[in-house]
Amino acid sequence: MTIQGKLLPTFLALILTLCSTTTFAEDEEETEGKPVADYIAMEPAFVTQVGVPGSKVTYLKAAVTLRADGADTRPAVEAHMPRLRHELVMLFGEQTEVDQLSSVEGQQALLEEARNRINGVLKEQQTGQSVTGVLFTEFVVQR
Repeated sequence: MTIQGKLLPTFLALILTLCSTTTFAEDEEETEGKPVADYIAMEPAFVTQVGVPGSKVTYLKAAVTLRADGADTRPAVEAHMPRLRHELVMLFGEQTEVDQLSSVEGQQALLEEARNRINGVLKEQQTGQSVTGVLFTEFVVQR
C-alpha cells in the first residue's frame, strides 16, 4: 500500500469530523436566540360539576398544563397558582352546555377562555408575564 492509500482514510475521517462539528455549531446557533417552551402542570386535576343546576349530575375532570415561551414565566405562575386555579374552577363550573364540552370546538373555546382568564390574572397582578397556551392533558365528561 502506498502513502496515498494510507492517508486517504485518515483524510476522509478528518473531513467528516469537521463537517459534523460545523453542522452541530450551526444547530446550536439557530436555537440560541429562540425561547424554549416551558410546560407548567396545574396539579391536581380539576373536578367539578357542570351542566344546568337541577338536571342530571354531570362531572368534568380536566388535567391542565400551561405553556409558556420561557422559564421566566414559571415563578409568576407559581406565585399566583391559587388565584389561577380559582379562575379555572369558576370557568369550568360555569359550563352549562354539556354537549358542547364533548365537541372539539367546545373544548377549543374553553381552552381559549382559560388562557384569557389566566393571562388576565397575570396582567392584573402586574407580573409582566403571560402564557401562550393552555393544554388539556386529560379531559373527561361523566354523565
